[in-house]
Amino acid sequence: MPLIELRNVSKAFDRLVVLRNLTLSIEEGHSLVVIGASGTGKSVLLKHIVGLLKPDEGEVYFDGQRIDTLRQRDLVPIRQQFGFLFQMGALFDSLTVADNVGFPLREHTTKSSEEIDDIVRQKLRMVGLPDVGKKMPGQLSGGQRKRVALARAIALGPRVILYDEPTTGLDPIRSDVINELIVKLQKSLNVTSITVTHDMQSAFKIADRIVMLDDGKIVFDGTPKQIQEESNPVVRRFVEGEASEEELNQIHGRP
Repeated sequence: MPLIELRNVSKAFDRLVVLRNLTLSIEEGHSLVVIGASGTGKSVLLKHIVGLLKPDEGEVYFDGQRIDTLRQRDLVPIRQQFGFLFQMGALFDSLTVADNVGFPLREHTTKSSEEIDDIVRQKLRMVGLPDVGKKMPGQLSGGQRKRVALARAIALGPRVILYDEPTTGLDPIRSDVINELIVKLQKSLNVTSITVTHDMQSAFKIADRIVMLDDGKIVFDGTPKQIQEESNPVVRRFVEGEASEEELNQIHGRP
């Protein structure tokens, strides 16, 4: 049984249709990367998976339980099984690094301060930042802030980690560090990873499976090797970073 399943999910905002009858199953322990141009429904897909949005049509399941019909309070224990690395990290600037990482533990568990401190130290070691607990986020580099945010995302021991554009704003070397951490955590924690990204180099490194969305539908579903051999022109242009003839004509004013 898949850990996460979307069945015939459709979602629109007024007249803008974002997801169109989308069906997707995600196996536990796998690393799925979701790619596609801006506005194709990637972030909306993530929000359905964690119950932040409900489909207009279709069904969403987590671990065999339908979640799109649950009340908000009944979604809380399910959401606690997810860690989320936001695009810009979303750390609390007024809290120390240690307090940022420990925040979900204080909010959602009854653990003692000593237990929380131990977990915080453990998670910071896992992301390669054992000595920054007393610092403020403003004292860290962009890459370090992302790693602290990742330590916070795994603080509750999630089964699933959602990554929203994890390498945005980072140089290639810092991006590679984040990619290595995603691979490391998936293996060491046996988590399921779902990553939304435009970074194909990142996708090739971290993915067991790549899904591409276009116009709210899945236009590719396969391995990194298979997508490099894909003949669909929409997929090929995205992978190779090439504009379409129509887009080039618009730029140059050609009919």
